[in-house]
Amino acid sequence: MPKRISTARGREFGAGVRAAIAGAELTAHAVAEILDWDQAKLSNVVNGKGGASQLEVAALLGVCRVGAADFAHLLSLYPETHIRGWWQQHGTCGPIWLRTLAENLAVAKSLTGWHTHMVPLLLQTVDYMHEVLHASSTVPVEELQDRVKAQLAMQELLRGGKKCTFFIHELALHLRVGGDEVHAGQLLHLLLMAKWSNVVIRILPAALGAHPGLAGPFTQLTFGKYEPLVWVGTENSSLFAEAADAITGYEKVIRALDEKSLDEDDSRKLIVRLYDASCPAEHDAAMRRSVR
Repeated sequence: MPKRISTARGREFGAGVRAAIAGAELTAHAVAEILDWDQAKLSNVVNGKGGASQLEVAALLGVCRVGAADFAHLLSLYPETHIRGWWQQHGTCGPIWLRTLAENLAVAKSLTGWHTHMVPLLLQTVDYMHEVLHASSTVPVEELQDRVKAQLAMQELLRGGKKCTFFIHELALHLRVGGDEVHAGQLLHLLLMAKWSNVVIRILPAALGAHPGLAGPFTQLTFGKYEPLVWVGTENSSLFAEAADAITGYEKVIRALDEKSLDEDDSRKLIVRLYDASCPAEHDAAMRRSVR
């Protein structure tokens, strides 16, 4: 079955309107009656197919008693739901909750990530998260706990059974984020995560030198009904690439990383060696058996 024509903007708008209707404890039929719309018109609006003016969409949001921030966000999205690609500029630093990433991650069928300099967010321990956030020069200190909670909530989205493959450069595992205990704990956590049936961890060896992923980290998401997208997060912006040629380029990088990276077994052995070196005097035999 061909993929449905859809964009990240359109899906976010539709999800927001559906949440607004549910939050107002109304049915789609009731909303259509209040607005004097037929149900097909409401369905078209929610699914990003147009069919209503911006003023009519404002009336829809008003009926659902949407709060001011969400009202402005959804109203600004409506005229742009057909546009592929989305560069979100966040100001000084990213928001506490990466809404667009979370909404797409929740419905994704698979995830493939490439990470160059640190353990990927979705595989980080709480202690590792704390150290990364403390080291940031832009994240407000008073937001640290809320950001940790938000990142843990993002990790929960991996539990839906989606296939997740993480390519990680070896140097990211040598970087000591926090003290010896935090470092060892993070390595151990990677070994435990690698035992999940839906998680694959592949390490790109540092000895390779120049490699196909030098341009930087990214995450590709695929969907059952929609075309794939690629998310690139920076210090203060998020890029969602959706154009077919852009996706093709990232897929070439993924294939090259797949060819150059260690297989799952050798990747696990490398992480075990790094773990052994990080805490040689503190090995627990039962724990080591659980990750080997």
